[in-house]
Amino acid sequence: MLLLALSLSPIVCALGGVQLLGLLAAGVARMAEGSRYERLGQWGCLAALGLVGGLCGFTIQFGPDAAATSAVTLMLMTMISVIDLRQSC
Repeated sequence: MLLLALSLSPIVCALGGVQLLGLLAAGVARMAEGSRYERLGQWGCLAALGLVGGLCGFTIQFGPDAAATSAVTLMLMTMISVIDLRQSC
């Protein structure tokens, strides 16, 4: 396990970190809904969506797997932001 961590490129680790932060921003925006932090959460999520969306194009040079990972992260962020699973009665 430690050997795998040492063999990863710093760029790959940075890309993974940005994607994790993007997912975190989408989750925080969803949880802040209805609170006084809602607008801040939405702006943070919008910035993260733009950043991860830009990564989709940037990571093509690293291969199709990296680009696909960025695209899946962008899709998950969008779904977290848009889909409301609460039951409305």
